[in-house]
Amino acid sequence: MNALFYEGNHSFTLKTVETQPLREGEVRLKMAYVGVCGTDVHIYHGKMDARVKPPQIIGHEVSGIIDALGEGVTGWQIGDKVTVRPLHPGPEVAADNGYRHIGQHLKFIGIDSAGGMQQYWNVPAFSLHRLPENLSLALGAMIEPLAVACHDVRLGELKAGENAVVIGGGPIGLLIALAAHQKGANVLISEVNVNRIAFIESLGIQAVNPLEKDIVKSVEEFTHGAMADVVFEVSGVQAGVSTMTQLPRVRGRIVMVAIHSEPKAVDLFRFFWRELKLIGARVYEPEDFEEAIALAASGTLPLEKMITQISPLSEAQEIFETIDKNPAGMKYLLEIV
Repeated sequence: MNALFYEGNHSFTLKTVETQPLREGEVRLKMAYVGVCGTDVHIYHGKMDARVKPPQIIGHEVSGIIDALGEGVTGWQIGDKVTVRPLHPGPEVAADNGYRHIGQHLKFIGIDSAGGMQQYWNVPAFSLHRLPENLSLALGAMIEPLAVACHDVRLGELKAGENAVVIGGGPIGLLIALAAHQKGANVLISEVNVNRIAFIESLGIQAVNPLEKDIVKSVEEFTHGAMADVVFEVSGVQAGVSTMTQLPRVRGRIVMVAIHSEPKAVDLFRFFWRELKLIGARVYEPEDFEEAIALAASGTLPLEKMITQISPLSEAQEIFETIDKNPAGMKYLLEIV
């Protein structure tokens, strides 16, 4: 079978390898599509080489069809359409507080172990989520990032009629905005890329460019002076962190979505002065995947329009190079053929 290996130094190699034998509790998937995640791009840039050991197969936004069942697997059949929740919880420790999805010994499938950019992929059966027949396999590969958005919105306790501001209009930021809008919230995205702004607005979501218009005044106007009930920080840059504390109303919530690998300056006085709440949000739980699948299958979200390009696995190197050249793109999918 064909498998794509990250080799380090901004390079991938497509190799022919043998399928791996199934272990107890595993299923073999015939892969259909794999989405290129922002984390995959970080890996491509070499920023995760301390964790990802080249040569390694990566990829965790996936869809596929069950091809074989390992010993002890029940509840699944060959031919089932599925996606994967790529979390492998390890032994629980007291500090985990019961939340094994972000536990101390968690392993992320596709980062800490081989991922889905291969024709056949063995995964634990407990990681599977069933895809309905009316949902295409291409959209099935978008369930994982949509589940991230559902998790973020859920942890932000966003309610219908509330005002939400999303800082950063990339794929995750836009999915958060769409999920929040689906909840009945009033949503404004702050984004600096003019092409992304045009695309966001074409989907019926309001956007503002903070480089051209004062973001605080824009939120005041958008909310008629009430300010934001929930702010989602998705930009991952200092400007977003500096802005996030200026936008909530009294006792507003800030959901930290972006990964900030280095400490950044935060206006702690605003937390005291406005009695704000800061919420960390990482990955997802099973209920977020089920909500994402239901949303995708309902057809109410414009997920198809978010797919910028679909290319065969053999063109993965070109796709990663394209993403670097086209920061306005949204979701790139690799078709596993």
